[in-house]
Amino acid sequence: MTQLLAPAALITQVTTSLDELRAQLRGVDFQDYPKPSSLPGWSISQLIAHLASFAKAARRQFGSVGASTQPEMYDGGQAGRIEAINMTALMRPEALLELTTSALAELREVLPETENHWEESVGYRPGAKVADMMYATWREMLIHATDLNEFVRPASSWPAEFSEHLFRALSARVPAQDRLVLQPHGKSPVILGAGEKSWVLSGTEFDLAAWLAGRPAAGPVQATAAADASDYPSLLPWPSDRLMNR
Repeated sequence: MTQLLAPAALITQVTTSLDELRAQLRGVDFQDYPKPSSLPGWSISQLIAHLASFAKAARRQFGSVGASTQPEMYDGGQAGRIEAINMTALMRPEALLELTTSALAELREVLPETENHWEESVGYRPGAKVADMMYATWREMLIHATDLNEFVRPASSWPAEFSEHLFRALSARVPAQDRLVLQPHGKSPVILGAGEKSWVLSGTEFDLAAWLAGRPAAGPVQATAAADASDYPSLLPWPSDRLMNR
């Protein structure tokens, strides 16, 4: 697989994704807030509320580097996270937009300093470092931009470096008995898992990444097993309870 991004390069990518997301949010009609987002089971207002909540939590993580006691990601854990999202989503759209764009801007402000603490610990996950928190922020900003509207920000808008990162991060979704050979068009194959049952999945790099992330692929992703056309392999749930590969 490809090499990790240098700290400065990743910070630039995350900064760009924050700027693009803020611009995207300003283009969402207030009347659309109660409507379903592209993420099943989530309204647009809930998704925007989640972005605000994540931005505040990530900023706190970056700001707590070096503290003797690291705060957890969300007050009250996952139950507190869901409660905060649902309560915040009840705000008037104008107020929710202001809250979220401000939270994203405040997160953006602290990013440059993180380069000086790249391998220091944070409370995001057990064993997490600042670099892990930065990659998690990148995932949240880009994937949820697609979730807000898969036609405005399709997976094809993801940078190539991001698709490559998702191959590493979401290898945790491959069951132990399986082995997936991802074959991006025009690139070397990427092997995920070491099980005995093998599939080859071919498509564009971003479509393969979208499939792995459980998001809509713009183009075809072809699955073969033993050289024959096959149903897609099953994936494990999103690994939200563990530290993902960078």
